[in-house]
Amino acid sequence: MIDQPNVVKTPEGMVWVIGKTFIQGAKKEDKYAMDREKPAHQVTVDGFFIDIIEVTNKQFKTFVDATDYITIAERPVNWEEMKKDVPEGTPKPHDSILQPGSLIFNKAVNKVANMNNYAQWWRWQIGANWKHPEGPESSIKEKDNYPVVHIAFEDALAYCKWANRRLPTEAEWESAAQGTAVDAIYTWGNNPEVLDEKANTWQGVFPVKNESKDGFELIAPVKSYPPNSIGIYDMLGNVWEITSDLFNVDYYKELDVTKEHVNPIGADQGKSPNNPYQQEHIIKGGSFLCHASYCASFRISGKMGMSPDSGSDHTGFRTVATVDMIEN
Repeated sequence: MIDQPNVVKTPEGMVWVIGKTFIQGAKKEDKYAMDREKPAHQVTVDGFFIDIIEVTNKQFKTFVDATDYITIAERPVNWEEMKKDVPEGTPKPHDSILQPGSLIFNKAVNKVANMNNYAQWWRWQIGANWKHPEGPESSIKEKDNYPVVHIAFEDALAYCKWANRRLPTEAEWESAAQGTAVDAIYTWGNNPEVLDEKANTWQGVFPVKNESKDGFELIAPVKSYPPNSIGIYDMLGNVWEITSDLFNVDYYKELDVTKEHVNPIGADQGKSPNNPYQQEHIIKGGSFLCHASYCASFRISGKMGMSPDSGSDHTGFRTVATVDMIEN
């Protein structure tokens, strides 16, 4: 394993995650653990640098200003491409609907018939993108230090290429989230009672009543909550974070857990029962919408799948770098 290098200076805004062996996946005492997080298994991950905060609006704007990059949420919708990822025979939506936009949380929802139908609290908002997170009338003015959202996988990769960074693997993400621990449920340990103090999640009755006990109804500025043991902020709650691994609900079950896995990069093929037409990527950490009654993904092992061609108002990312990347 690679220990912290002495010849390479830690890049500004990053921290070194020491190479270590730890337990990836659901922990025995975790009452919220989901089937896709099991079984837990031992992994070894080399050391690497990781951003101490999620990429912010200010950082992403610097990238866009330098490259004139246009995110997927801002681009014209191409039905010929879109229909490849939906069931055959799906009728083309009206042109008035096929407009650039993204998913936003429906704050007006006041009743839910079935918690399995997440479409009840999501809506497609034409004109929603990283610059206009709630729609065309909104802006990120005075929100430089908020995580950038409405970022699709391709957008995150483009930023990484420009910044000489890359997305973390799921194993790297969990290693960083563990900090100095090797078998913790949360970034602060195993105590769920301090969740409201440690992470920006939903308080109240999801999705109809948000009591905002933590002072934030939805997204919060970075560094609004304490860092973990090695100085990384907001790895749980606030916004989901994109990783490089494909989302496969059976990946852990198919591993030989009697063996140690070194620097794993995830499944060769994605598998998502809710989206069999696309290769989704794993997102980690949960968001301001996570609640114990629904996804409960405010845990290190928590994960969901994200389609590659869309973002939302609760998904962002952070980047990592290896010694070789910094030296070159």
